Order: sequence, then structure tokens, then C-alpha cells
Amino acid sequence: MMDGMISFGAKLAQHAAERGDQPAVSCGPETLTYSELHRLSNRIARGLAAKGVKAGDLVTVGLPNSVGFVAACYGIWKLGATPQPVSFRLPQGELQAIVELAQAPLVVAEFTHQVDRPVMSVADLLGLATDDSDMPDRVPPISKAPTSGGSTGRPKLILAGQPGLTLKDYPEVPFYRIQPGETMLLPAPLYHNAPFSLTMSGTQVGAHVVLTPRFDAEGTLAEIQARKVTWLYLVPTMMTRIWRLPEAVRAGCDISSVKVLWHMAAPCPAWLKEAFIHWIAPGEVMELYAGTEAQAVTFISGSEWLTHRGSVGRVGIGQMKVCGEDGAELPPGEIGEIYMRRPLGVPETYKYLGAQPKRLADGWESLGDLGSFDAEGYLYLADRRTDMILVGGSNVYPAEIEAALEEHPAVQSCAVIGLPDEDLGASIHAIIKAHSPVTVDELKSHLAERLVTYKRPRSFEFVDEPVRDDAGKVRRSALREARLAKT
Repeated sequence: MMDGMISFGAKLAQHAAERGDQPAVSCGPETLTYSELHRLSNRIARGLAAKGVKAGDLVTVGLPNSVGFVAACYGIWKLGATPQPVSFRLPQGELQAIVELAQAPLVVAEFTHQVDRPVMSVADLLGLATDDSDMPDRVPPISKAPTSGGSTGRPKLILAGQPGLTLKDYPEVPFYRIQPGETMLLPAPLYHNAPFSLTMSGTQVGAHVVLTPRFDAEGTLAEIQARKVTWLYLVPTMMTRIWRLPEAVRAGCDISSVKVLWHMAAPCPAWLKEAFIHWIAPGEVMELYAGTEAQAVTFISGSEWLTHRGSVGRVGIGQMKVCGEDGAELPPGEIGEIYMRRPLGVPETYKYLGAQPKRLADGWESLGDLGSFDAEGYLYLADRRTDMILVGGSNVYPAEIEAALEEHPAVQSCAVIGLPDEDLGASIHAIIKAHSPVTVDELKSHLAERLVTYKRPRSFEFVDEPVRDDAGKVRRSALREARLAKT
């Protein structure tokens, strides 16, 4: 074990001893203190062990936001295993593909459908063990394994390159400005990488992490006021819904306790960002740009953004460059594909199961985003991947939806694009060439069995001409531009 580092489980035991009665995690009316979280996760760990979970396993977790979600993850870590979070709304087919990829021995969830693995709730696991004493100390070789649909439309797992270790002496998380005793509010689903990682960072530093069962704009403001939240995480869709509340509602909530607001996961409209910068003042609005793969990171404060409007900041971790189609680096001001490389001398930050990244020589990798740097080194995004659709901060890949549509016998070919949506950022639109009669309702029923809700098209268009060429290629950008031109 590295000097000054201890396992996630040992860190929780330390907090239980030093700040046992202080709140660790809350969700709705439920709160677990650090002592309660420690003891509960010990029981869960023993329940998991009784079902055959062992060190090195990936354990799929498909729970809604809850104190049980956090306790389950700590139980998994205490066995030296790795939480592999997924949406609790996943349809059976998608869940099955993920657990097969993960080779998960079981799924911690409350799904009504079944897969070829045991599916157990937190209550089920607690029913297998009453012993809440300390577990033997184990270090998970992989700290987390979030999922991604991938540009191929097939699921992939992103295995973190870091083991389940944290600082024994943890005075704060300087990058995210999280301090012990901080009250953090994360009204986002924990199956996404950012809220998952931030929740775990908060509990490791000794903060009080407040989750919500689901996002509610007015409810978020009420939580800030009631709990005197000092640290807040949002995505731009949430920010939009909060800002569109009646002004009297916003003005009637005291948010003066907020010292830091972080937003990420999707581009933020400039007008909205500026509104929040002035509203949160003197607190700071911070933005981060990176992938789950974490090769490199940019960040920018709100005060800095006001002088570099539209930027996502300068590179603070790792390296980035913008390249043309030939792979050559482009000068400032020219838009190209963004490539990232981890800091020199740092071990790999991730490993894929189920896909491979686009790579150049010398360790440079692309996530498919386009952008440009200015002469001062500030990055400006031109597009968040040419084909990917961002729906309320969630990555949606057209290939996955198209593959599901094409499973319907009436669909000859199809293409899926994103159209502007004021609320979610983008709305999924399906363009279909059918070779036999089919209704929109029939397609919706077909997709409901294959895709989670946010991946399903909100609009359908039937065309007479083929959507793809003879080689099966489709120009989604051209299809999108043609439809935008008609609006």
C-alpha cells in the first residue's frame, strides 16, 4: 500500500471512530451517520460474501438514489470488489449485456425483470448477515467501473485506473473544494460518473452528502435553504429548470450558504451560465470538462469565464491538443478534434471493457469532441461529439437506438439525430424508412423493451427515400442540418 494511503473501507472506519455521530449521507427523510454507514456496509459486505462476491469482482449496482446505494458501494469496496453502477431503469436486454460484460456475480437492485445473475436488494443482503463488526482490510484493485453506450451502440465499461485508496490524512479535496463538515447537495442520479465520484469523494473527506430521490427544481432550492448547503452540483438542464421557476420562488429561497457550485456533463448556454454566476455571487460557479476516462481535465471559475465567455477553461490536469483530420496539431482559433493524454509518468487512468478509444501516436486519445484553443490556452467546444446526443446531461449514442429500431421487422433503415430542445438541450428524433406499415405507437412499444427512457426518440419521421447509402453509411450531420433549415 502506498505511503499515506488507506483503503476506502479503512477510511470509513476512521470516520466512524472520529466523527461517528455526524451525518454522512442523506436522501429524503433518511440519514446515516458515519458510524451507521460503517456498520451497515459491514453487514452488506458479509451478505455479498455469502452470495459468492470476492475481491476483484465487478458488482453491478442498479439502485435509485438512496442511502442504501452508498452503503452498498462501501460494502462492495470492503470485500476488495468494485461497484459497477447502472441506471435502475435499464430494460432487461441492456442490463443483461452489461452484466455479461462485467461478469458480475450478482446485481444489487430492485428490478422487477430478471437476468441470468442473482438480483438482490439492500434489504435482501442485510437479511443474510447480522454481524456489523469490522471487516478485514482489503483494497479494491479498481475503484469504479461506470458504463457507457459507446459510439458503436454497444455497452462498454470504463474501468478506473486507480485502486480503491484514499488519503489517510484528508483535510480537503482541493480540486473540487470539498472540506470536512461541508454540506454537499447532489440532485443527480448516482449511476452517472460525476455524481457517483463526487459522492464518494465527499464521504471520504468527511462531508455530509445530501442526495435527492429525483431532481425537482423547487425542491432543490428548498434543500439548499433547509440544510444550508455549502457545495452544490448541477447539470445545465437542472440549472435551466431552476432558472425558469417563477422569480418569486427563486427570490423566496435563501441560497446564500452556497460557496461553490460545480456544473459539468453538458455544454451550458452562455446566458444561463452568466445568470448563475451573478445569482450565486459571492459564491463561485465552477465548470469542468473531461471524459469519464479522465486522461485530462480543463476547468474554469465563473469570474474567469466572464473574461473568456464560452470557454471551458485551461488544461489543469494532463495534456490536450486540437488536431485536424491528418492528425497534425492545429493553431489557436482553428476547430478540430480534441485529443487528450494523461500526465507524464502517471499510470493509465482507465481501461475499456467492450471498446477501444481513438488513438494517435505517443498516447494521445480522442473522445470524439471538437473544439479550439485560443492564444491564451483556453478551450472552446464546438460540438460535443459529431454524432452523440446530450439529453439532460446524459450521453446518448444514435447507433444504439438505430440498432434497436432496426430490430423491428417493419424498419428497413433508419437514422437518429438530436434536435434542439430548450429543456433537455437536445431531443431525440428518429428518421425511418419502412418497408411495411408500422405506427409510431408500435415503435414506441418496441423500444420500451430495449432502451431506457431517456434514450427513446421523442419524435418520429417516416421518409420514402433510403436513409443510408449502399455501403450502409449515413451522414447524420446533413440530416440534422436539413431539418433545422426547415424550422
